[in-house]
Amino acid sequence: MEAEYDFSQGKRGAIEPTPPGKTRITIRLDDDVLAWFREQVHSAGGGNYQTLINDALREYIQQRREPLEETLRRVVREELERIGK
Repeated sequence: MEAEYDFSQGKRGAIEPTPPGKTRITIRLDDDVLAWFREQVHSAGGGNYQTLINDALREYIQQRREPLEETLRRVVREELERIGK
């Protein structure tokens, strides 16, 4: 460890730039919600809990946009594919 450090060329902000299509925000989540997403990543052997949260929000948005009839048709199609008929 050095006795003194030179920060004259230092810059404020994130070390890695935010990728295109992403926005850095601060959000407060309940501890149990965050713990659940982190546990899902841990159980899967790794990954990114933020990606899981993003996926869950996208799924919620899609469900809100999709009319009930379309939802039912999609679920029936998925079940028929799953059982191989």
